[in-house]
Amino acid sequence: MAMEAHDIEALIRASFPQAKITITDLAGDGNHWAAEVVDESFRGMNRVQQQRAVYASLKGKMDGAHGELHALALTTKAPD
Repeated sequence: MAMEAHDIEALIRASFPQAKITITDLAGDGNHWAAEVVDESFRGMNRVQQQRAVYASLKGKMDGAHGELHALALTTKAPD
């Protein structure tokens, strides 16, 4: 079963409550998503560390071939 944008945002928001989060359905099919997460907690982290933190917030929803979240293009950064 595919995930909805609000479900993806809720998972990320639980770990990053103050973040600016934008979720976009890239293909219009509910399976290929993009997320931009801007959060102060990313300051001083490199991109790999930032993205690992966001993927951890998804609590295994992307794990394996049968994960609920098929594809997520992720952009992370600290606020300007």
